Amino acid sequence: MSWILAVETSTEWCSVALGRLDADGTLACLSRHEHTGARSSSRVLPAAGELLAEAGIALADCAAIAFGAGPGSFTGLRTACGVAQGLAFGASLPVVPVNTLMACAERARRDGPPLPDGTAVLVALDARMDEAYTGAFAWRDGRWHALTAMQVGPPETVALPAGPYWLAGNAAEVFGERLAGLGGAQRLASDAMPDARAVAALAFGALARGEAVEAAEAMPIYLRDKVAQTIAEREAAAALRAAGSRP
Repeated sequence: MSWILAVETSTEWCSVALGRLDADGTLACLSRHEHTGARSSSRVLPAAGELLAEAGIALADCAAIAFGAGPGSFTGLRTACGVAQGLAFGASLPVVPVNTLMACAERARRDGPPLPDGTAVLVALDARMDEAYTGAFAWRDGRWHALTAMQVGPPETVALPAGPYWLAGNAAEVFGERLAGLGGAQRLASDAMPDARAVAALAFGALARGEAVEAAEAMPIYLRDKVAQTIAEREAAAALRAAGSRP
């Protein structure tokens, strides 16, 4: 089975994996997962080169390049998408965008105890700005299905799935009791964060279903309409904070 190179930089971690499926469908994966903060862009390509050398293959031997498409850090998503596009262009390979919330659900399913039949996975990630990225997924027929629309907003406004669910992602640790759905979760998987191994695992199914795109068509998933404030907006916000702190 061909390999897939996967890149995930939607958080403060630089995660790169080189995976292939064994004959029995088991994922064999080489990976690098490092806390790099804002320096992911300088580490992605060296990590990819290390994995290819370790596997003894060339990039052109891969079936596709996968990347964590978002939602997540604006800079991190641009990094992952840009690297995937560049590598895919150079090797004439297709690109597989993978939803990072779905990657969290996949980690909760693969790394934890068996997911009971009929139990959904609600994913909630810290989106900064006192908001959370959220979405709920169900595992059916060997793949994930979205139960709720992805959203970004205050942690109190999370849309909950019907029926039993697990809660994955770091929002529970960040927001505590403010996070809607915390008390109703059958299991907490706060360490189920997006990584390249989960992206690679999901990419094989997506590739088989014909969901790969040309490199030029690969795009990040942004849930916020606006990702940065202008200088004037930052100054106005600072003035309001200062006014509010006066006796």
